[in-house]
Amino acid sequence: MVDAINPHGLPADDGREFGEARCPAPSVQEIIQGDAMPAPPVLAHESYEYMGSEDIGYGRYYEQAFFDHEIENIWSKCWQWVCREDHIPEPGDYYVYEVADFSYLVVRQKDGSVKGFVNSCLHRGTKLKRAEGFGSGNDLRCPYHGWTWENDGRLKAVPCAWDFPHVDSAKYGLPQVRVGHWGGFIFINPSDDGPELLDYLAPLPEHFADWGMEDRFVELHMCKELPCNWKMAQEAFLESYHVLETHPQLMTGVGDANVQYDTYGDHISRFYAALGVNSPHLASPLTEQELINQMLVGDRSVLDNDALKVGEGENARIVMARFLRNVMGEKYKTDLSRFSDSEMIDTIEYHVFPNMVLFPGISLPMVYRFRPIGSNPDRTLFEILFLRPKPDKGHAPEPAEPHYVSEHESYSSAPGMDAAFGAVYDQDTDNLRVQQQGVKTSRKHGETLANYQEVRIRHFNRTIDKYLEQK
Repeated sequence: MVDAINPHGLPADDGREFGEARCPAPSVQEIIQGDAMPAPPVLAHESYEYMGSEDIGYGRYYEQAFFDHEIENIWSKCWQWVCREDHIPEPGDYYVYEVADFSYLVVRQKDGSVKGFVNSCLHRGTKLKRAEGFGSGNDLRCPYHGWTWENDGRLKAVPCAWDFPHVDSAKYGLPQVRVGHWGGFIFINPSDDGPELLDYLAPLPEHFADWGMEDRFVELHMCKELPCNWKMAQEAFLESYHVLETHPQLMTGVGDANVQYDTYGDHISRFYAALGVNSPHLASPLTEQELINQMLVGDRSVLDNDALKVGEGENARIVMARFLRNVMGEKYKTDLSRFSDSEMIDTIEYHVFPNMVLFPGISLPMVYRFRPIGSNPDRTLFEILFLRPKPDKGHAPEPAEPHYVSEHESYSSAPGMDAAFGAVYDQDTDNLRVQQQGVKTSRKHGETLANYQEVRIRHFNRTIDKYLEQK
């Protein structure tokens, strides 16, 4: 591949202020103006803020003291999603969520509400539920000595209660954590302080109002341990600057250097990439029909379908969006006619601090979650969920069981993961391994970020610093 815009990769001195420069190729907003079904207003705006050009120190990615400070001031105080509502649909259903050295569980109550608790027995500290996952039960019983709590957290039974006259059952309810609900997700916050969930997520609920996240089911759920810090893992998915070098196979069909980056408040940022277009770096652009051929993965026999022929006055985006509305609507037994071309095919990605990434689009239906593993700043659990539209009539499938992939296994080994898609994630994991190693050996203080293309990384770290500065 040749960078047709700037073969030397050096910025031009055009007199603009830092943060004002943009790729000279058509912007996302210009591209979507040519769509047959226009994007909704929430996608038809930009929200960029220049956040400085200073290096960000490498120590935050591996120093134990910094990591411990994050556990105390971020993971103990922020809203984090635990599961989908469908994971615990009936009274007595529970889900265990673990992050760093903490363990929590949420339990569906008889009245349909959900309560959250610290997953630790008040006798000698044993976890009431041994490991992350979902299940169901009539109560919460310690597997060590049998102390038992009702599903609402009230102490129910203590074996040999005669030997514990000092235990007041009214004071031995399980410690609770705050619970919130949005978009079919259940969240917890270990802290009693701070904003309510919807205020914390703003403006996400407004942006997603017409995207029906609550009307989707978990088709795939895979988990993989990554050899890097939890922040570094997320940052690999917050920018498209790496596509040119890391994912050259994506150059035909994705606008990478002209991705749109937006930030909102402290907790939300957005990545908006147009698909069905040539990369600005491509020296020999493909025709609209060739772009269609490159966008397809899996069964290539569908290329003979007349529905994939680019007609007069059309482009690859229009044709592919129309094709996917029909094919995916039929597959998932739902009407997708209301979704714009952009919602059908583009990569629209929102980051929710501290560890959630949401794709509201239809053909790229992922949700990511990143969590530190234990007290090790060099290890991260990465999860990918595919959320597909529920059928308009009848019951949706049960949520897929989590499938664990080892560090050196390909993502494509997970059932339901497309091989070409899995290969892209494999390339990212390879980068993260050597990046975590490289920051420790570097003689440079920190990373030098692009002003625009990597602004979401700066935004992410700025929010981290705000939490760490709190008393």
